[in-house]
Amino acid sequence: MSATENGTVLISQSVAILVDGNNIERSIHSETNKPNTMLNFDTLVPRLLGNRGLNRLVYFREGKQISSKLKERLHSNYHGSVRPCRKSADIPLSIKATQLASKVDTIIIMSGDSDFVELVSHLKAEGVRVEIASVPSTTSKLLTGEADYVHEITRDDWFTLETKKTTRKKSQRGKQQDKSPESKSG
Repeated sequence: MSATENGTVLISQSVAILVDGNNIERSIHSETNKPNTMLNFDTLVPRLLGNRGLNRLVYFREGKQISSKLKERLHSNYHGSVRPCRKSADIPLSIKATQLASKVDTIIIMSGDSDFVELVSHLKAEGVRVEIASVPSTTSKLLTGEADYVHEITRDDWFTLETKKTTRKKSQRGKQQDKSPESKSG
């Protein structure tokens, strides 16, 4: 940190945001009971960073069905990446956090999973500030107790996609086709 001429403090920290996508998605879906609810990265990332710089954002998600729109948006807005995981994101996220420990000042882990308690402890021992961003109702108290800071992810940080109602139109089209002269003669 360095002081400027007018006495304000300029915080020059490099931050990495590592997202356990499956954990965060499950947490949000349990809050809303809607599977089409998603994080709004456009408001959440600036809030998490405050006046610090983003070094990188990596979204880990189990499974191969990862939205290409999410990949594109994270890359274009944050130079972020999406990493598919064979199973849980725990091990790939932990490896990436350990690799980044000497390159950043702060790591924000977006997850409420108690499996990350030992990782948080290790990163702190390496001199890294570790923050957790999670939905409070689904977050381990052990994890928040170990972290340097906790950001609560609330309904202001997500949105729900409206589902398109095309099933009725399709069924109406089917009925219209059945009434056509070609379908009656046969």
